[in-house]
Order: sequence, then C-alpha cells, then structure tokens
Amino acid sequence: MITTERIIHCVNPICSHPINFVGSRVCANCQTPIIYRYVWAIGENLSKIPVGKIIGDRYEVVAPQIWLDKQPGEIPETKEELTGEIIPYLRLYGMRSQKQQSSPLPSALSHLPQVYGFVDSPSETAGKVILLENAPINENGKLYPSIMEMWEQATPVRQVYWLWQILQLWQLLSDLDVEASLFLPNNIRVQGWCVRLLELMTTSRIHTPVTSLQRLGESWQPLVAIAHPSIAEQLQNILSPVLQGTAKFAEISKQINLLLLSSAAEFPIALKVAGATDIGIEPRRNEDACFPSNEDSIEDPLLPRVSIVCDGIGGHEGGEVASQLAVQSMKLQIRALLTEVAQQSEPVPPELLQQQIEASLRVVNNLICNANNQQKREGTQRMGTTLVMGIQVPQAVQSTMGWDAENSHELYIASIGDSRVYWITRDSCQQLTVDDDVLGREVRSLRSMYRQAIQRPDATALTQALGTKEGENLHVAVQRLIVDEDGVLLLCSDGLSDNNLVERSWQDFALPILNGQMTLEDGLYAWIRLANQTNGHDNISLVMTYCRVSPEYIIATPQEEELPLGIFEGKIEPDGEVKVEDDESELADSSQALLDLDLELPDEAPVPAANPVSTTGKNQNQKQRKPLALLVGLLLLLLGSASLGLFIWSRYNPRNFNQMCRQLPQSVQRICPRVKS
Repeated sequence: MITTERIIHCVNPICSHPINFVGSRVCANCQTPIIYRYVWAIGENLSKIPVGKIIGDRYEVVAPQIWLDKQPGEIPETKEELTGEIIPYLRLYGMRSQKQQSSPLPSALSHLPQVYGFVDSPSETAGKVILLENAPINENGKLYPSIMEMWEQATPVRQVYWLWQILQLWQLLSDLDVEASLFLPNNIRVQGWCVRLLELMTTSRIHTPVTSLQRLGESWQPLVAIAHPSIAEQLQNILSPVLQGTAKFAEISKQINLLLLSSAAEFPIALKVAGATDIGIEPRRNEDACFPSNEDSIEDPLLPRVSIVCDGIGGHEGGEVASQLAVQSMKLQIRALLTEVAQQSEPVPPELLQQQIEASLRVVNNLICNANNQQKREGTQRMGTTLVMGIQVPQAVQSTMGWDAENSHELYIASIGDSRVYWITRDSCQQLTVDDDVLGREVRSLRSMYRQAIQRPDATALTQALGTKEGENLHVAVQRLIVDEDGVLLLCSDGLSDNNLVERSWQDFALPILNGQMTLEDGLYAWIRLANQTNGHDNISLVMTYCRVSPEYIIATPQEEELPLGIFEGKIEPDGEVKVEDDESELADSSQALLDLDLELPDEAPVPAANPVSTTGKNQNQKQRKPLALLVGLLLLLLGSASLGLFIWSRYNPRNFNQMCRQLPQSVQRICPRVKS
C-alpha cells in the first residue's frame, strides 16, 4: 500500500524503527525528540521547484528555496577542498574575521547562516546546490520577515538598533568582500531585535561608481524616509554625508550609537537577578562558581547589574580554585570599571568599553596563570576556568524626547570557553556566545565544514580557558546587546546547556517568569532539577537576570510581596543601590486646571404632581434629565479623582511619573507635565 504521508527520520542511530510522520514531536519508537532542520538552498532556478518535490532522496521542498532535511541524523554531503563561495561563511563562524577577534555584535549564531552541505542540482544546470543552516527560517519552515516588512511597526529604538547592527555587519563583511549582502533589503531578515542574513553575496560582482559605504547608505534611504518621526531628522542628518561620500565609518558609528542610546533611554529599565550552582547527582567536587549565589549578600553593590558563571578545569582542586578566583577577581575589576563609567560626562563608546572589559579579563587571566606557575603546574594539571559574564552598564544620556535619563540599556557580554549566554524573550531563545572548542577552530581555519568537524571525537574539547596561558594569547569575545524589550539573560555552564537542554526547555521556565507566573528563584531551581535529571553528569550553574523595560503601572494589591518578581523602582545609583527620591515639585498647570474646573448644571424645574404611571410630557423630560445629571456628576468626580491622583503621583514619585509619561503617544507627551526628578 502506497502512503502519501510525509515522513522524517529519528536522529537516534540505534533506533530500530526510525521513520516517523512529519508533525511528530518525538519518535514513536524510541521517544527521541524529532529534529526539524530547515535549510536555505542556493543555486540557479531553485525557486521554481514545486513544493513537495524530494531532492537527492533526502530533502523535501516546503517553500521556494526552503528545504526540510528528512534525515537530519545523517551527515550531509561535504567537500574536501573548501574554496570559493563557502569560504566567507567559514571565516565568519563565531564572528571572528581575519582582522578582529571580537565584535560588538552578538555572535554569528545570531546573524549569519552557516554552510550545511551540498546536493546535486535538480535543475538542468549541472553543479552542486549549497545548503545553508542557521538561516532566518522559523520552526515552521517559514522565513522571518524582511526588514522592510517590519520597519514601520517597529519602535524608534528598534529601528535604530537594526541600522546599528547593519553598520557593524558592513564593517565585518567588508573584510571578506561580501558586504553586498547588506545592499538588498529582501536579503535582510529580522527576528525581533536581531538582524539576520539569508545568504552572503560577493561585492566584487556588483559594478558601481560609488563606494561600498555609499551603496549601503543608498539601501538605507527607503527606510529612513519612513522612519519614526522622533528619529527621522537625526537619521537623515547622519545619512546625508554618507550619500555624498564624505562620511567616515567611525563618525557614522558614533552618531548612530548616540541616537541608539537616546532612543533606548525613552523606556524605563528594571533588573532582578538570581543564581545558583549545584554539584549534580553524582558524587564529585563542585568546580563551578557563579555570582550571585546563595552565599552572596543581596546588598552587594554590583547587584543586580553583574552576573558571572565559571566552570573550573584542571588538576586536583585546580578547577575549584580557578573558578572562585576568577569570580572574586572579576568582581573587583568590574566595580572599578562601573565607578569610572559613572564619572564620565558623556557616554563611553562601545568599542572602548569592550576594550576595558577585555583588559580586565586579561588581568584575571594572569592572576590564575601566575598561580599555575608558582605551583609548577604543567600540561593538563594547569588550572583554568571558563567564564561568561553579563554587565548592565548604566550611562547617563539625554533621550530623544529631551528627558535626562540615567540608563542607556546597554548589556555587555563576555565569554571564554564553553559556558554559554542566552537571551530569551517571549518569542525566542537565542544563543549569543560561541564555544571556544576544536569544532570552531577547524571551521574558521578552513580545515573542515561544521557538519564534518562535529563528528570528531575531540570536537567539543576546549581550545582556550581563563588562566591556562598568558593573557596576550587570550582571545576574548565581548559583545553588546541593547535591551529594548522584556527578556531573561541566562548564563550557564555546560551542565545545563549540554544536549540542547536550554533550547528544548526555555518555554517551560523562562516564559512563566516573563509572564509573572513564576518567580525568578523558582524558575532557577526548577531548571536545575531538570538538568540533574537530563544532564546529571556534571556540575550545574546558572544565573538569570530578568530585564524589564515595559511600562510599570500603579496597581492596588493587598500583599506587596505578591507583585511579580519584585521589580525595583526608583533611582539606581552607580553603586547599585536603589533609592526612591521624594523631591517636592510644583503642581502642573494642566492638573491644577482640572482641579479648578467649575461646571454648573442648570437648575432643575420643580417636579409637578402627576399621575405616577404617566410617561409623557414633563414627567418624561424629568426622567431623562436625572440620568444626565448623574452622568455629569460622575464625570466630574472621576476628573477630580484622576487629577488628584496625578498630582500625588507626580509629587511623591516624580521619576516613575516621568517614565509613565514617556510611554504615551508623542501628541499626548506635549501636554504631560514635566516634573523635576
């Protein structure tokens, strides 16, 4: 009997009945999760292939140039000689180009696709089709929208953030002559905050009399023309010299960055952090360390801005010592950095902050390295540690609407080793870091494609860790994320991230936190319990920071402790303390006008004696007038109460009042009273 059901294979190599129907979540035979891997196909006339056609007895066409791998557990066809069109993809794996080891952008896992494999072309043209994974395709096999499709409905900060990412990508892609990938709006896709590219295109194929930067500016023109009114003029001023060919990258980057910080500052930001480390289910020494943990005081001045996870390695008691030393030393370095930033009169550029964080990590690295030398540790006995760190750097900036804001919403992320950082919103979970392992080294050095290298027995072996070698040989990855929506920053050791556990379970733990259905602490320990059940072979450490930028509202509640997640309100001082100011303020003219409003109702006529059952004449008019009078009276009462409430709010909590005003439409903001905070 011939079946028309679509099938997909289980990835478990020892499954006795691996064939499943498309749509299944787990294998019907062995209960292994089914993997749906959609790839983007590059080649001539591929968009004309009908949906449903099977290519190479393996790939099913589900949409133009989007193919589903029906055998995701099998290695795709690869090439021994890695040349030509695929080299830029390999070089850019992990965002490490030939000229720079680190980028202010999140990793290539966020922005760029990677070569998956090859297959014979199904068209009349001979040759191979290049298949790309990590393309901007969602879990249902559909492309994420183009930047043009989402532009007008995006917030001002997100519009500027997208342009800033494109500009940083332009610098990175120019190193490999593929910056033309940014000139075609349809090739630029957006997944929430993140700019993603469908494929890379060689610039030398495009013959144009203008410079590459001018060509980028031309591609921005349609977007700037319909940008949000609050940023349109500034963007046009930035774009004009680009189109004229007189602009330099450094100046454009600086201007866009300042506009980005000003736009982000229009929103409030509140943070809450929680962390813990667990030994795991097997008896062993816990070589992990994290900040914060249960032992840390909630009054630590670095909280809630700083989070750190370290996974120690090397020799008897070496890993435990290295991870603890890294955490404590890094805290001292970051405290000094934040103090210095707070003293600056202007925002510190992201490149300079990136350099300062890298320098701090090299200092910590050398402390551990010197300890190794003093103890004469050699080879595998040298102690070291992985490290991932998140730092929310508050910088004073004037918002686009003229407010004096104290936080520009910058979140810096540093990573060394194979501990990981994820950014989780209500819509997605994105891995921001790339492991420092043999797999990545083989891909970037053009010795192997990703799917080949991952088969190596030493693919996950670390290529660097903090403290194992001198600081000048350390390659630190530091990147910046602008927090423009509610999200959870998750830092974890491989005890949690192994077996794709974060990707498989984030909706069960992060979403309830974001929706106020679970506390940060409850989600933390629930995730640890799951990791012990699934990945209990190792220590488990994780730190979660809940970042909230959605407007806060005054809500009456009988029990204050039941407010979701204990959001901090008030002024966040540079030393990390939260203070609520009670400055006196003048009653705004608009509020006073409402309070002084004196409306007089016309006198009601005396009620004449009448038949009580009559519904005509004066009796009917009288019955109509009474509801009207009650309605007008109720309206006056509501106006007075609202005015008094606004007055009390602006008087005793001016900062929160100002933040509320910023969320209103611009036309309303003009009449919203400006209150000194």
